[in-house]
Amino acid sequence: MEKNRPSLDKDYVYIRDRPSDKMAQQGEPEHRPYSATVSIKATEQWEEELLNDPKNRLALSALSANNASSILTQRSAVVADTHNFNIKIGLEGAPITNQKSSGRCWLFAATNVFRVAIMKRYNLKEFELSQAYLFYWDKLEKANYLLEQILDTVDEDLEGRLVQTLLASPVGDGGQWDMVANLVEKYGLVPQSLYPDSFNAQNSSTMSSLITTKLRENALELRRLASRSPDAKQSLGAVKDNMMRDIHRILTIMLGPPPNPDKEMTWEYYDKDEKFQSLTTTPLKFASELASETSIKANSGTNIHELFSLVNDPRNKYGQLLSVSRLGNIIDMRPVRYVNVDMATMKKACIAMLRADIPIFFGSDVGKFSNRQSGIMDTSLVDYELGFNIHLGLSKAQRLMTHESAMTHAMVLTAVHVVNDKAVRWRVQNSWGEGSGSKGWFVMSDRWMDEFVYQAVVDPKFVDKSIQEVLKQTPKM
Repeated sequence: MEKNRPSLDKDYVYIRDRPSDKMAQQGEPEHRPYSATVSIKATEQWEEELLNDPKNRLALSALSANNASSILTQRSAVVADTHNFNIKIGLEGAPITNQKSSGRCWLFAATNVFRVAIMKRYNLKEFELSQAYLFYWDKLEKANYLLEQILDTVDEDLEGRLVQTLLASPVGDGGQWDMVANLVEKYGLVPQSLYPDSFNAQNSSTMSSLITTKLRENALELRRLASRSPDAKQSLGAVKDNMMRDIHRILTIMLGPPPNPDKEMTWEYYDKDEKFQSLTTTPLKFASELASETSIKANSGTNIHELFSLVNDPRNKYGQLLSVSRLGNIIDMRPVRYVNVDMATMKKACIAMLRADIPIFFGSDVGKFSNRQSGIMDTSLVDYELGFNIHLGLSKAQRLMTHESAMTHAMVLTAVHVVNDKAVRWRVQNSWGEGSGSKGWFVMSDRWMDEFVYQAVVDPKFVDKSIQEVLKQTPKM
């Protein structure tokens, strides 16, 4: 991150050299008696030295009374991060979506990718898939997934790390690309007009908390009963069914009854020529259209169902298949898998997909060096080093190892600006409504992508054969 930052004013915080400064320059630490406690005398000296500098007194006045990120925003980054791109997909998808007070970003990003193919297929100006439909089934499947994991771990210590991790957030709103792929395969897709958001889809915390409380109670009961049974899964079927029925009741009351995946629905709409159209189909058949010859042709030869995840995790060897133990949502379906590659490989595939007119689902740590109002994500956006005379030097791998960074948010790439065969900035479709960014659109510097983007979901044909072959490996957990 620090490589592209302007150099700091060396006089910014302190105006006279300290012995420790000279020693540090020579690579030698200052020698003083070690203390395990905070010394009040030392803090008095530090404060006196700090406030002797008029620049620090100015910083104190500005930064103690305002948001530090606002005060330290660099104008150069704001000017550079424009919404001008020389490679852009023709149909980006509209309208801008809004996940409201929920953690459904992955469902919004995925359906925003899916909808582009559907809009091409049905000649639409605007279209939105029902995120709530997938949300409903994901919650129900995650509840079942937890109960199955509990039965599978009855011999584990309840207070051990494994069981405690399973119980920590069993039906959280978040998810992964392979999990949404499972949902679409089993339950299909529905236009939002046929299953719109309820209040609890948009404000999910109460529902999730209630379900989590019930599932933790269920988990303890299953463990108690399973300890008495030599074959818990065979003997506790009715007990588990009753537990799932309770979860189903909560979901149905709070989200509303969803369309049945196998039963016909009728979708009425106007195409972009303002002609009335009507389609009678099932959610599963509607989703299967994404793999039809017509849809694949309309989507530049890409079968949405064949996309897979590239990940950049520098803690692990590149060219390796990665996974996370016991992470999933639907039993006996597609596991969560990532092909670990360097950023150059990931960006090359993304640029190729954008040239082919295909949007890209990607995962990042959106809270780092970003501004929700301006919609700018740039490692040079906020200069904390200038404001506090500190050095922030963690590498991407070190941030992952120390939990300083993680993949927290999914969005969609629709454009890139390339100069001399090098990406400069990327256009991002977010799901925070038109009130964020530039009417819902964000811009990401290429340096920010290097540091804080971890995943991109790509078509196999846009990566080398050697990358495709990694999918055949046994994953490292």
